[in-house]
Amino acid sequence: MLAQQKQDITALFQAALAPIIADTGVSANVVLERPRDPSHGDVACNIAMQLAKQLKMNPRELATRVVDALRADPAAAGLVESVDIAGPGFINLRVTAAAKQAVVKAVLAQGANYGNSASGSGQRVIIEFVSANPTGPLHVGHGRQAALGDALSSLFGSQGYDVTREFYYNDAGVQIQTLANSVQARLRGHKPGDAAWPESAYNGDYITDIAADFLAKKTVSASDGSPATASGDIEDIESIRAFAVTYLRNEQDIDLQAFGVKFDNYYLESSLYQDGKVDAAVDMLNKSGKTYEEEGALWLRTEDYGDDKNRVMRKTDGTYTYFVPDVAYHIVKFQRGYNQAINVQGSDHHGTIARVRAGLQAVGLGIPQGFPDYVLHKMVTVMKGGEEVKISKRAGSYVTVRDLIEWSGGGDITKGRDAVRFFLISRKADTEFVFDVDVALKTSDENPVYYVQYAHARICRMLEQWSGDEASLANVDLAPLTAPTEATLLATLAAYPETLARAQAELGPHQIAFYLRDLAANLHSFYFAERVLVDDEALKAARIALMVATRQVLRNGLALIGVSAPNKM
Repeated sequence: MLAQQKQDITALFQAALAPIIADTGVSANVVLERPRDPSHGDVACNIAMQLAKQLKMNPRELATRVVDALRADPAAAGLVESVDIAGPGFINLRVTAAAKQAVVKAVLAQGANYGNSASGSGQRVIIEFVSANPTGPLHVGHGRQAALGDALSSLFGSQGYDVTREFYYNDAGVQIQTLANSVQARLRGHKPGDAAWPESAYNGDYITDIAADFLAKKTVSASDGSPATASGDIEDIESIRAFAVTYLRNEQDIDLQAFGVKFDNYYLESSLYQDGKVDAAVDMLNKSGKTYEEEGALWLRTEDYGDDKNRVMRKTDGTYTYFVPDVAYHIVKFQRGYNQAINVQGSDHHGTIARVRAGLQAVGLGIPQGFPDYVLHKMVTVMKGGEEVKISKRAGSYVTVRDLIEWSGGGDITKGRDAVRFFLISRKADTEFVFDVDVALKTSDENPVYYVQYAHARICRMLEQWSGDEASLANVDLAPLTAPTEATLLATLAAYPETLARAQAELGPHQIAFYLRDLAANLHSFYFAERVLVDDEALKAARIALMVATRQVLRNGLALIGVSAPNKM
């Protein structure tokens, strides 16, 4: 059902219950559900069983009174076809064919806005994802974050939220120094395997590329920040560090552009130290009384907030543990005015959740207990030619996002991006995923993104053969849409707005991919069961309108997850 129809049916139940519960002090919370067995009807409600005890009535007797009132209500005309009682007091309701068909005109009228809502209006949400260390190319795990985070951002945007996409750069710490040392070792002529090659160094070919450009005194720029010009001096470790970080940030920018992902803001970990945000956070925690000194280290009483043990904040050498700047960063997010913060990260970050939230509670700024939310994803295994791929020449130790896009497109970047994006959100984030490049290259039903895109292209071909004016469909009579496959398509189209609302509330963009596969399957089933361009003009017009509506919803859903909707395959 459409949202308005659901609201209208809820209002019918409330009107039917009003005289029954008047002056009793009992309130009715009407919840409509879809029956597990479609033969029972379109809507089920157990309100009679919920209220019977409070009203001291037999559930079936109460259900009978409600049903009689529903049948007698003039407002039910054109919406409710029949209403019955099942079992001890379940109320099952069927909506009229006209009500089910109304979704077509709703889609035609709303177009690209169908499925959108204003439920999040006035709410600001910041979604942080990818946040890769600038020490190498983006790997497939970052790709899964990018697909999840970007789809989640679009999903929140579709529900009226003011969304900020943010990339947090861990540009401070040991890994950055390791990067600089790796490039310097290359500059001195060493390579992996040499006795003088640092044990912890990065081994990918990209280190050689950075070293060559450094010697050439090139200038590189990232999407934000100042350009970095190499000094060319192999002893100038600070110039090497600055050049290498900017070089790799630019490389990551290129990867993200190929993936079709854009960020609204980039935040540097180093700025938290430079701006005194880390020291300020530690000061607030000290003043809260939730810290203590022991064996030369500073500890936070995270056990008070549900953690399994207290955690070290400042080590004996005076440096902070990694969760401390995370606390400072999330204080900044809260102070920037976001109602909700969502972090899309690998499952290896699970251990940080309790301590970061504990730190945010301890500072006493009124930060909500569940701030921030987390979407943690599990690892991706890449298969190619029937074998697992573990090493990329480009990266030296892992498969990169760029590798995956190039492999999956067979030379077509758009095709590769579509496959990678669709595949990487097609499972719940907390499940491990096997990405089979061979499947991504197939032009058959085995390839889920091809299957969905082909449904869109199939409709485009039908409409091209029709060659009519789509504007003429606005007032079409939809009554001829009575075939079983048509009824299934209508119901699936009507479920789209509710699917988006649920996916947003549950932080589950995978539900969009599930929905699109179902919609495509129902379209293909209709195509093989019925003809569109029939001689009966009324039936043809109704079916064409149904096809245009289905094409629109396929486009809307694919756009949300950043996948193209080709007219031809």
